[in-house]
Amino acid sequence: MSGTPSSLLAGFSIEMTAKDVSALEEASPLLPPETKIPVAFLPGETMEQRVFAAKRVRELGFIPIPHISARRITSLLELEQFLAALQSQAQIDHAFVVAGDPPKPMGPFDDALALIRTGLLARYGVRRVGISGYPEGHPEIGNDKLWRAKRDKTEALLQEGHDFAIVTQFGFDAKPLLRWIEQLRAEGITALVRAGVPGPATVGTLLKFAARCGVGASTRVLTRYGMSLGKLFATAGPDRLLADIAAGLDPARHGAVLIHLYPFGGLRRTAEWAATVSESDAG
Repeated sequence: MSGTPSSLLAGFSIEMTAKDVSALEEASPLLPPETKIPVAFLPGETMEQRVFAAKRVRELGFIPIPHISARRITSLLELEQFLAALQSQAQIDHAFVVAGDPPKPMGPFDDALALIRTGLLARYGVRRVGISGYPEGHPEIGNDKLWRAKRDKTEALLQEGHDFAIVTQFGFDAKPLLRWIEQLRAEGITALVRAGVPGPATVGTLLKFAARCGVGASTRVLTRYGMSLGKLFATAGPDRLLADIAAGLDPARHGAVLIHLYPFGGLRRTAEWAATVSESDAG
């Protein structure tokens, strides 16, 4: 039984960076109370900026989910200090743990699993942990390794007493996403999946992020998504993609699925789009 775009958007999360605090403040009236807002862990941003962003998320009435990039953490002490600051200033109980981009670790953690196994997340009040999912694969990691890592992290999180969710990389096509979720359920993993959807942005911007993340952004997929390579500065919204996901989603086969928005065209624009979809579908 498929749903509707607005029902799928209910309970959406939306990502930000530490430098997006003013943009979040501007977009905040458009976002439902207690919206979950992950704060990305990007190079060039300080720990203090990341903590401040999480604090503002909390102060604005939303739920901060700080990203922790395992390979960018330089020491166990730095991890503890980061978690302690997040707990004291933003009262976190959610976190998202990812391996991170550096080919070689900058400290003691080779991957997200190594960080999870420290037990520090629970010690500093983190109850729910997000981990990554790659429905269209990863440009530098084979599928067998990705699935093994998913199983290992699932086991470790359960051993540490964490509830957890899987947040996927963004894509342009519902079919590989839905197939991947079915495979996940076949593996016995029943956790909530937050399907990554790019918010409204120019075609050029979406292509840039797709290439950077290794997403299959071929002309065929872009055309199916309703974009035109001849209009790089035109804005493309994810309405068709969201409708395709909603139409193909079957709770009996896919389990619990919500949407995670990547606001490549800006937080306010993405928040306005989400509000419009919800209002138009309800009407």
